[in-house]
Amino acid sequence: MASNHSPLDPLVFGQRLRHLRRQAGLTLDALGQALGRPASYLSQLENGHREPRLSTVNALAGALGCSAADLLSSAPPNRRAELEVALAHMQEEPGYRALHLPYLKPSSRLDDAALEHIVALYERLREPPAAPGHTRPSVWGAAVSGSAVSGSAVSGSAVSGGSGSGARPANAAMRDEMRKRDNYFEEIERVATAALDAIGYTGPGAVSERHLTDAASHFGFTIARVQDLPPSTRSITDLRHKIVHVPQRNAVGGQRSARSVVAQTLGHFALGHSDPIDFEGYVRQRVEANYFAGALLAPERSVVRLIGEAKAREDISVEDLSESFYISYEMAAHRLTNLITRHFDIPIHFQRSDAEGILWKAYENDGVLLPADVDGTIEGQKLCRWWSSRQAFESEDSYALHYQYTSTVAGPFWCVTHLDLDRDRGGAITVGTNEAYARWFRGSDTPRRAESTCPDPACCRQPEPDAVRRWEGVAWPSARDHSHFVSGLPTDTVVFDPHPGVELTDVYSFLDRHNSATD
Repeated sequence: MASNHSPLDPLVFGQRLRHLRRQAGLTLDALGQALGRPASYLSQLENGHREPRLSTVNALAGALGCSAADLLSSAPPNRRAELEVALAHMQEEPGYRALHLPYLKPSSRLDDAALEHIVALYERLREPPAAPGHTRPSVWGAAVSGSAVSGSAVSGSAVSGGSGSGARPANAAMRDEMRKRDNYFEEIERVATAALDAIGYTGPGAVSERHLTDAASHFGFTIARVQDLPPSTRSITDLRHKIVHVPQRNAVGGQRSARSVVAQTLGHFALGHSDPIDFEGYVRQRVEANYFAGALLAPERSVVRLIGEAKAREDISVEDLSESFYISYEMAAHRLTNLITRHFDIPIHFQRSDAEGILWKAYENDGVLLPADVDGTIEGQKLCRWWSSRQAFESEDSYALHYQYTSTVAGPFWCVTHLDLDRDRGGAITVGTNEAYARWFRGSDTPRRAESTCPDPACCRQPEPDAVRRWEGVAWPSARDHSHFVSGLPTDTVVFDPHPGVELTDVYSFLDRHNSATD
């Protein structure tokens, strides 16, 4: 979905164009003749000196036998291309220019190994010095979200952080695996189903509070609800006494959220997790534990039955799942992505974003194009202004579901957006599919339609020419601080912290207080 792309990087586009042209066996002259454009123009595109128009992208895709999405992807086509883009960008930075070095062109005489060394050394050079007693932050620093799936089943990613061996590549790798599996983790479904069978859940409705308590006992734990849980934690498990301490319902946004915290915590023990040793393990454990929570609170057999009945009526809806299984709208949305492709062959996408259109997490297997950084990171990227999740905030009724069709470079999509107004700044939960599959969903008869031509800057990122003429040079906006961009959980450090963001001093004090009478 081009509407959801970050601003087009001409260097990445040029690398992709060159790669696809060579893959098609075409010279610049041959491609230029097919398009009716001079080879010099195409050379400028390939070298990142010009940005293409949307019509040019479509014409190029037709001539190369690929899709527009293939050209517009924000990921360089290979490692060499990625390094060349990094080299070009870093030579534009003030810190590099201050070195007064001649421009280094990545010609064929500069081999891959040398290029790897140059880029890696400069990345280390531009790291800020570490404070005494602290590890050095990564080159890219902290990004956006803490938990990708808090209160939910599996989402697009779990955490945001830096590059290298940190959370950003771990998120991207996890998303790739989820897409390949259609977001269905059969092994976790089996563990949850076995636990439900053991405690006597027969369906078809919600898992009761008694069932949840029995599930804790099934895994060897008791649940204690407390008022003084440290603010840096969702729960604290006393492994010595087999007690799971969770917040009182009033402290976590109600009973539905409290149920999900219990189920998520049990997921770690049900799946045999131990302290992770790296970001990849951390991300995987968060995703798996939250998937387990969804599978426990919205059991597969019961959810599939409800979706099947709704599909027969052409009335599938996330809100019905939320109400039937007494779970949050977000968890219900994730649960739909877990099961609808596996059992009904319906492709789907999920997104969570804020009121400014900043994407926090996402999943897709329907071809929707997600905004992404050069390294494939989606967290912190901005959605198109005309996309459903942003249009929902401009709706006259913020409590109503926002249904919308959007035409994009990647094709037409249907979406439904729910605004979670209980969060501090509000959040949008969006679920959708290709227009061809929309008929199975409630709200598919909406007349609301929009068009997005992103990543063409003229779509929604560039002001109108008249406005530019009136205000350019005489307007001075002061940007609001975005604290979430510097408080990501976890950040990438040289030494991995298996409990990022947790104040262990508070945790141990809490356990001392609650065990003083027994120890």
